[in-house]
Amino acid sequence: MSYATTFTNRNYRNVLKEYGYDKEQIDHKVVNTWKQLFDSSHPETQIYFSIGDDLAYMLDTGNDDVRTEGMSYGMMMAVQMNDKDIFDRLWKWSMTYMYMEEGENAGYFAWSCAPDGAKNAYGPAPDGEEYFALALFFASHRWGDGSGIYEYSKHAKDLLHHCIHKGENNDGYPMWNPDNKLIKFVPSVEFSDPSYHLPHFYELFALWSYEEDRVFWKEAAIASRQYIATSAHPVTGLAPEYAFYDGNPNHIRGFGHFFSDSYRVACNIALDYEWFKDNACPVVVNEKIQAFFADKDPEDYRRYTIDGEPFDEKALHPVGLIATNAMASLATSGNHAKKCVDLFWNTPVRTGKRRYYDNCLYFFSLLALSGNFKIWFPE
Repeated sequence: MSYATTFTNRNYRNVLKEYGYDKEQIDHKVVNTWKQLFDSSHPETQIYFSIGDDLAYMLDTGNDDVRTEGMSYGMMMAVQMNDKDIFDRLWKWSMTYMYMEEGENAGYFAWSCAPDGAKNAYGPAPDGEEYFALALFFASHRWGDGSGIYEYSKHAKDLLHHCIHKGENNDGYPMWNPDNKLIKFVPSVEFSDPSYHLPHFYELFALWSYEEDRVFWKEAAIASRQYIATSAHPVTGLAPEYAFYDGNPNHIRGFGHFFSDSYRVACNIALDYEWFKDNACPVVVNEKIQAFFADKDPEDYRRYTIDGEPFDEKALHPVGLIATNAMASLATSGNHAKKCVDLFWNTPVRTGKRRYYDNCLYFFSLLALSGNFKIWFPE
């Protein structure tokens, strides 16, 4: 299969090197950060825990649970770092404890489990499924398919097919709205989360999913780029955690403001632009976000309305916000971009109870800014 040269056979930008950091130091920082998150010799920063001979989980240390978000993130990190053992351990734990075979959510993954594998909930969170799918495709392309649960590409295609066709036989709900092609916050509701939108993933799903599903994924990529632009505030660039399909904030449960989920929007724009350079990628959103935070002290990051009014409530994940604002620089330039990268470089990974989400965003940002968050194609 041939692919357009716009996103293949090219070098991935090393933004850190472009801004003057030493290549050897960059490489060391990537490896050392990986060890801090995945090696038991770093208990103050560790979020990966192996179990027995062939299982492992990513622990949300702030909530003492295991989430599809973290498991799929861990798998994506492992395939980028070429660690098949860690990838397979996480995937087997996910299939053993999170995969649901009964009920209206059969075929999806329970979004939260206890570390012993007991399900805390029987509903899925679509951001986990989409990361599972692309991590599985990358694993198939980098290492080859095995058998059973390790036939990675088949599980990816089956999962994506399920995500968009479930409900056609009154057996539950799809994860994407079939009419507007927008991802849902959870399958049973009709609103979205702007940070769930990964048009760069959907472009690849349109290449590798079952043939009958490929048009849907191409349309989803187009729709998501438009939605990201629409849901972001026109002045600040800030997006809400929950938003209606028209992009307006959904304030149910207080989630219509810029807070933890919202940070990922900048990452998604950045990686989409790095991978595809699509003219519809709303890079201006990242420019506005970086400008908004340019005069703010990281020690005083807050929850904000999307028009920029601060709450008294401090940011729950300030290191994560530093990381995502830096990753935004894959799609921006100028003083704000460099300032965000420099702040990130000089910020260590987070320790303590709330370290999980911050450090996931930190490592993804480090991979991306060092040119190591790559598309893995079939040989």
